[in-house]
Amino acid sequence: MSSAEKKERAEMTIREMGLTDAVNTRIGGSGLGTGSKGLSGGQKRRVSICIEILTRPKLLFLDEPTSGLDSAASYYVMSSIASLDIQSRRGGGAGGRRTVVASIHQPSSEVFQLFNTLCLLSAGKIVYFGPASAANEFFTMSGFPCPSLQNPSDHFLKTINKDFDKVQKDLEQGLPIRGRPTVEEAIETLVKSYKASENCQLVQQQVSQICNKKNKSVGLMEKKRSHAGFISQCGVLTRRSFKNMYRDLGYYWFRLVIYIGLAIGLGTIFCNIGHSDGSVEARASLIMYVASFLTFMTIGGFPSFVEDMKVFGRERLNGHYSVTSFVMGNTISAQPYLVLIALIPGALAYFPPGLRGGFEHFIYFVLVLYACMMLVESLMMIVAALVPNFLLGIITGAGIQGFMMLAGGFFRLPNDLPDPFWRYPVFYISFHRYAFQGLYKNEFKGLMFVDEILGKSHKISGDEILRNKYQVNMSYSKWVDFVLLLSMVFAYRVMFLLILKISENYKTISAAFAFGRRKPSTQVMENPTATPPHA
Repeated sequence: MSSAEKKERAEMTIREMGLTDAVNTRIGGSGLGTGSKGLSGGQKRRVSICIEILTRPKLLFLDEPTSGLDSAASYYVMSSIASLDIQSRRGGGAGGRRTVVASIHQPSSEVFQLFNTLCLLSAGKIVYFGPASAANEFFTMSGFPCPSLQNPSDHFLKTINKDFDKVQKDLEQGLPIRGRPTVEEAIETLVKSYKASENCQLVQQQVSQICNKKNKSVGLMEKKRSHAGFISQCGVLTRRSFKNMYRDLGYYWFRLVIYIGLAIGLGTIFCNIGHSDGSVEARASLIMYVASFLTFMTIGGFPSFVEDMKVFGRERLNGHYSVTSFVMGNTISAQPYLVLIALIPGALAYFPPGLRGGFEHFIYFVLVLYACMMLVESLMMIVAALVPNFLLGIITGAGIQGFMMLAGGFFRLPNDLPDPFWRYPVFYISFHRYAFQGLYKNEFKGLMFVDEILGKSHKISGDEILRNKYQVNMSYSKWVDFVLLLSMVFAYRVMFLLILKISENYKTISAAFAFGRRKPSTQVMENPTATPPHA
């Protein structure tokens, strides 16, 4: 579809649900005062329905669209839904006629009159299925007339609801009032009446006709609609994610403020550390804090990402876009913010202490900080996919990073790490190892430091410090460490993508398996009065 067609479709959908006056209103408000509360509850309900009908589905399922609304809001929401089919028949809506299947929560008499067809269920049994206008007559003929001046829907639900049957018996001391049947008896009477009714026979005939359609007709019914291309999906998701990150202060902006404060603290504590023997420990401590604890704060964006995952789960179930498009869109939209967070706090933490001079060394410092933040974000994405709970997810992510920090090579030198578990494999899969070694090489290699022993001073090279003091692997350059960090970022994102796909396929297979096990045998009769065929 062209952009003009998409815009026209969106505006038509907004008009259908009566949201024209709220076009420029944020759904949740801006959160910056009492005058920007956003949409009302009824408008939010209609927006969620708009999202579902935007693709013009022939069949629309709505689960309690009026739950939590008052009677007036419920009526306006349901009347807007009921008008969709009328507008489609008159040419006011695209996509032809629609069938809307809705479960309703405590409908008022006005809302009940909007339904064309009514289905009443009790403990899995069909009590009534047919025209809503004929339900009152059905209950009357079955011996359960609706009292005058009473909402028919309330009477129907009260008659077939056996959740409080035991409570009612207890109130009546186990002795039902003479002449009044129990709820169980009422349900059995209504079920038998429905099975003997013309509506039941008509429904069975219609089901039989649908099931016996020719393969050609079924093939036409199962024809799939075309979706937007991968590039288009990525573009839309990237713009939406970028806008969401910009509006959500907790996603990156508050973190940027905290990073700036911590960077200023690092700059003042390690200000002008010089090139003495004591500056070696100071430089290593500063590098350790930047590569571990400063990047550790990236888990602060986990709650916002969990909310994104909820939206993704709902939209993915509706088939709006692919998993790869979501991962790509989220990755691309985060880059400007991560660069900003790495550049500003990185400069504040790099120059006041007097770290290695030269533009190349500063850029490498910022790039490693950026890669570490990307790694932590990617790690938290994997955690969010495996542990969707907000509190448990943060604890899990923090625990994983804690193990990686311990084996990174600062708190315990690489050669001193115990071989089982800590050296193999934690030391080699910990991104802190490559961040420490890369930043160590960037800072110490090529510098000379003054070491005083017994009142005499002599110079010691940075290469010797790296090799002997910190046991850094000098067989490759610092850029190899940076490339390894980027490779880990790519690997984490691919793992996140695979986890989402595997989880999606597992849910589909397990649901199909469970449905196949509990699927009851059904009888479809061409002639309900004849002998039923085999199931």
